[in-house]
Amino acid sequence: MEVRINVSRQQVEKVFGLEEYWCQCVAWSSSGTTKSQKAYIRIAYLRKNFEQEPLAKEVSLEQGIVLPCRPPEGIPPAEVEWLRNEDLVDPSLDPNVYITREHSLVVRQARLADTANYTCVAKNIVARRRSASAAVIVYVNGGWSTWTEWSVCSASCGRGWQKRSRSCTNPAPLNGGAFCEGQNVQKTACATLCPVDGSWSPWSKWSACGLDCTHWRSRECSDPAPHNGGEECQGADLDTRNCTTDLCVHTASGPEDVALYVGLIAVAVCLVLLLLVLILVYCRKKEGLDSDVADSSILTSGFQPVSIKPSKADNPHLLTIQPDLSTTTTTYQGSLCPRQDGPSPKFQLTNGHLLSPLGGGRHTLHHSSPTSEAEEFVSRLSTQNYFRSLPRGTSNMTYGTFNFLGGRLMIPNTGISLLIPPDAIPRGKIYEIYLTLHKPEDVRLPLAGCQTLLSPIVSCGPPGVLLTRPVILAMDHCGEPSPDSWSLRLKKQSCEGSWEDVLHLGEEAPSHLYYCQLEASACYVFTEQLGRFALVGEALSVAAAKRLKLLLFAPVACTSLEYNIRVYCLHDTHDALKEVVQLEKQLGGQLIQEPRVLHFKDSYHNLRLSIHDVPSSLWQSKLLVSYQEIPFYHIWNGTQQYLHCTFTLERVSPSTSDLACKLWVWQVEGDGQSFNINFNITKDTRFAELLALESEGGVPALVGPSAFKIPFLIRQKIISSLDPPCNRGADWRTLAQKLHLDSHLSFFASKPSPTAMILNLWEARHFPNGNLSQLAAAVAGLGQPDAGLFTVSEAEC
Repeated sequence: MEVRINVSRQQVEKVFGLEEYWCQCVAWSSSGTTKSQKAYIRIAYLRKNFEQEPLAKEVSLEQGIVLPCRPPEGIPPAEVEWLRNEDLVDPSLDPNVYITREHSLVVRQARLADTANYTCVAKNIVARRRSASAAVIVYVNGGWSTWTEWSVCSASCGRGWQKRSRSCTNPAPLNGGAFCEGQNVQKTACATLCPVDGSWSPWSKWSACGLDCTHWRSRECSDPAPHNGGEECQGADLDTRNCTTDLCVHTASGPEDVALYVGLIAVAVCLVLLLLVLILVYCRKKEGLDSDVADSSILTSGFQPVSIKPSKADNPHLLTIQPDLSTTTTTYQGSLCPRQDGPSPKFQLTNGHLLSPLGGGRHTLHHSSPTSEAEEFVSRLSTQNYFRSLPRGTSNMTYGTFNFLGGRLMIPNTGISLLIPPDAIPRGKIYEIYLTLHKPEDVRLPLAGCQTLLSPIVSCGPPGVLLTRPVILAMDHCGEPSPDSWSLRLKKQSCEGSWEDVLHLGEEAPSHLYYCQLEASACYVFTEQLGRFALVGEALSVAAAKRLKLLLFAPVACTSLEYNIRVYCLHDTHDALKEVVQLEKQLGGQLIQEPRVLHFKDSYHNLRLSIHDVPSSLWQSKLLVSYQEIPFYHIWNGTQQYLHCTFTLERVSPSTSDLACKLWVWQVEGDGQSFNINFNITKDTRFAELLALESEGGVPALVGPSAFKIPFLIRQKIISSLDPPCNRGADWRTLAQKLHLDSHLSFFASKPSPTAMILNLWEARHFPNGNLSQLAAAVAGLGQPDAGLFTVSEAEC
């Protein structure tokens, strides 16, 4: 007999609730009753959320991988399997993989083939659940190949260099693995013996005349003797000539022969005297033509002594000067390098390389005599900027013509300027001075060891001109100044082209030709010799850091589905910012985020850049790896411009215009910055004004009083009052303390006018936006009896 009964779930839950229950079949008859076994019934289910999902990992080659997975709660308990790129992982087919009792996937040794997306799958009779995929990247750190053989010595004779190299290809970095640490090129000094050619010793004396009417003399190839492959002496080592003796020829004894000899001697003497006269005449003419260019009469009579005195009682700042403006002009070409043969202040006209920024320009010297009006002269010197357009490099170069009144040169929007104080140029002379900013790739600046370029490379010249007081060269730097972290040096290029350390910051001698005031982002170099300069730093510890400015640019107009975001990593200096802004203007780019500063340390770790949280429904990233990387040495040496990475995004639809994402820039185990990008790519220009380049004091060249904030007469009063020592301490030393320059007292004291040095430095630091009232208050607060003379207002200036 077969019996069936249908009981609904609602009927059971109504009586027994949600707990599990059992069913039993009971049969009875007159013979008795029998029961079946109990059949227990439970509700099967499988929850949706995993208790633990696998997470993405980055592991090195041959490292172990453990991907945990705890499936969702369910009845009956879920079975677990793993998928690799949607393919089932079968431990029986791959001995390098096994699954633990806790359902974790274990890879004993990571292989490149194990780079994939892994998914944990849980299933029972009710449902099948998938975890979020975990991306596993197996990266390979770079390894150096073996060194190549040393190259041939660069010099075939004397001291030279030889080098060897290695490449980061054993193995090459893969999947974001670290680049090799250390240098890929090694240099060492080498020396090759130079061949010495033989040279003759002096001839010996003539021998006695022989019976054959000849005598001889000899010499040896021993001064020096040839060695190291040098050539033998050319010519004969024995010389034989006829000689006159009574046994060989008859001597002349007649009166005719005596007269002939006397006549020949007289003619020879006349010729010698005539030659001497011609030489003297030539030397006198040459001396008149080849006179001193800078000290010649053309210049020495150019500007007569100037009387500087108040012309009116109500206008004490007016300068009364009596020169003549009827000028004559003399031109010369070539650069000026100092002579090596004596202390003379003359100039030598050579073809030195340091004047190359002026191209084929001509340098003009002016001469005038005193017959003109003073007011016209002051007006001309105060307003004329002497700036002329150059055939090349005009945006990074300026020059002007200056005399004893001084002036200032500036390269706009670069933070680079040259202050020429009054009386730095000797009275009676006029110099044409230039200021040039060089691109690092155009100048070969040798850097050794851990040295790095911290400032722009700047030239001022012409080199060799006579200066009676130091000029001040101002330029930005990107170092985080710390005496414990950096060893800073000022390098200067000589006329021969080699770079020399002319100043070690912190170890300056007061009488040195160079001195430097180092501030947080700029340095001010005092120098009495013009030339090409650069600030170089050598890291003393891993705490040494350079400031990098991070800039994000994108196209102003996007006409295709692709959209590029360019991230620039620059030195935090005005000149580097100017170059990138000009480049992006040519590319049609716009700034899309406010610039940030990142401190990049000397830790040999690379700079990484990544983009995150891109809305997949609107945009797709075309980056194949999780981040991009800029090698450490590309940033640290400081000679590579426009370092940047590009992130390419693709719009799903041409109508998409809103972009929201995050962009991270960080140094491995170091500082980092995060950009939250949220803007409309078609009409959002709110960051454009951040890069509006500000004018730096107007024209690039200023001559005379207009180049200075402090009026000339007030400057002279301050100097004459504060230079003499004062028992009450109200002298230049107190002024230096008030201006926070007391660390340079020994340098100021070594100069003829310490107060003038302090005021010059104030002018260099505060032009054109300096607060003259604050300086006047500092001077007035010194307690001088005539301190009221120094109190001026902005309106009076």
